[in-house]
Amino acid sequence: MLNTRIIKLLSGLVVLLVLYSPSRSARGGDDEVDKIPTRCGMAAVLGNTFDPDDDINFVQLSGFVMWDYDKVWRHWAPDPLRFKVEGTAGLTTSPKTRGMASVGMMALYYLEFISSHRLNPYIEGGIGVIYTDFQVDGQGSRFNFNPQIGIGTEFKVDSGPPFFGAVRLSHVSNAGLHDENRGMNSVIIMIGRFF
Repeated sequence: MLNTRIIKLLSGLVVLLVLYSPSRSARGGDDEVDKIPTRCGMAAVLGNTFDPDDDINFVQLSGFVMWDYDKVWRHWAPDPLRFKVEGTAGLTTSPKTRGMASVGMMALYYLEFISSHRLNPYIEGGIGVIYTDFQVDGQGSRFNFNPQIGIGTEFKVDSGPPFFGAVRLSHVSNAGLHDENRGMNSVIIMIGRFF
């Protein structure tokens, strides 16, 4: 299936970019790691499925906490790598109003080689679990796995914490834990702010 190949290709590219860093020098002591603060944020989320149909639209509110990767996973990691835990809840707006909620973890990698004073682009990818109060034909389960991959940027204004925007590809399926495993793929747009 073409969509599965695209998702696998994009996932592979994220892994390669996360493993490669232009500044692959080893970290210093714990003092250097502590210079990167823990950050929190919230975002409005708009989404639309494109597979199996393009008729499911949804809105959500997302909140997250993001740490330096080394603070959570005690091994060497590239300097621009972060670890994010995210919770999301919302509703479908068409074809019917139904609830959905998810929790997940993501690796976020800042693309420092193209960043500027006002823009700080990044790529991200991860996995979570999702509950949807609806099912597409052949989905098999309301509880599913939810791998995601995306690209975004932080953008700074004159004062205060930065805003951010991102576009993600999201996949929902039960990974074969149920006899029926028809996946659902979506494009997601996020606009939010750190605080």
